[in-house]
Amino acid sequence: MTIFVKNKHTLQVDEFKFKCCIGKNGSTRNKKEGDKKTPKGTFKIENLYFRKDRKEKPSTLLKCIEIKEDMGWCDDVRYPKKYNRLSKIEERIGHEKLRRKDHKYDFLIPIKYNFNKPIVGQGSCIFIHLTNNYKPTDGCIALKEKDFLILLKLLEKNSKIKIF
Repeated sequence: MTIFVKNKHTLQVDEFKFKCCIGKNGSTRNKKEGDKKTPKGTFKIENLYFRKDRKEKPSTLLKCIEIKEDMGWCDDVRYPKKYNRLSKIEERIGHEKLRRKDHKYDFLIPIKYNFNKPIVGQGSCIFIHLTNNYKPTDGCIALKEKDFLILLKLLEKNSKIKIF
């Protein structure tokens, strides 16, 4: 199963088309940390992370992981061994906090971009997450919650995402 992001407003799975938003500066094959661009290419997806204190575990074939208070995703170029990895939050290390006050990360799926052997500075923290207004992201892909929940029912553990 492949998710297609054909343009900055459309995510498609089989015959289902969902409105989405992507990076503020569009998409690119030459992603850099902080460029606010969504990486182009075909990538595997990771597990579903969710806020158990706010949401019920959804119906999905993906492995579901509860977001804890101390969970972050490292985006700090000074720490190559932790870069673009789930990690315990440490004050001295730059990170994207997964347990947020807003609801963007009540559900999120990391996209395995720059993932297996991350190259520092080529981008981190690329997720499929929630939006309530379709404002452009910092490089992620965002959907309304109702569409995200439908997407979760369609996904398989070996699903991929193709970003044009």
